[in-house]
Amino acid sequence: MLMHDPNETPEPEVRITPRLVDSFYTEAMLLADEARSYFDDAGREERCTLDPFVRVNFACESLKVTTRIMHIVAWLLTQRAIESGEIAYREGRRPERRLGNAQLSDPAVVARLPEAAQRLVNASSDLYARVKRLDEGNVGDEPVASPARALMGRLERGLTGQG
Repeated sequence: MLMHDPNETPEPEVRITPRLVDSFYTEAMLLADEARSYFDDAGREERCTLDPFVRVNFACESLKVTTRIMHIVAWLLTQRAIESGEIAYREGRRPERRLGNAQLSDPAVVARLPEAAQRLVNASSDLYARVKRLDEGNVGDEPVASPARALMGRLERGLTGQG
């Protein structure tokens, strides 16, 4: 009979699947590339046509997009490290390894930006909100058991022949 060490943090019942992490990572990297391309190149011409106040907002929003993506990528890399065993689950839940705080965008400010910039701001906000829900789903030392996640995990294991 195996004895459970009371000082050992139990493995979570339901974990974020590697496939989900990879999917978010791909989405984040594609968005990062699109944002870099737009804000460094194509957006310059559009930025020059804006009045000075909106131009400052444009610069601020481009930084917010970049910050959101950086927080997302850092969090996803932490999830990969947890999954591979490089970082213990409990260590990965430390406050400094959680999803970083990103400033919200003011819809009234975003509405004054060029359409392409609006799309990038909204896409980064949406991706950040989805990743934040995942991060908040695991509050404390143990994740909150989610029936939907448990079912998805069982389905995934069944489809891949792991259980």
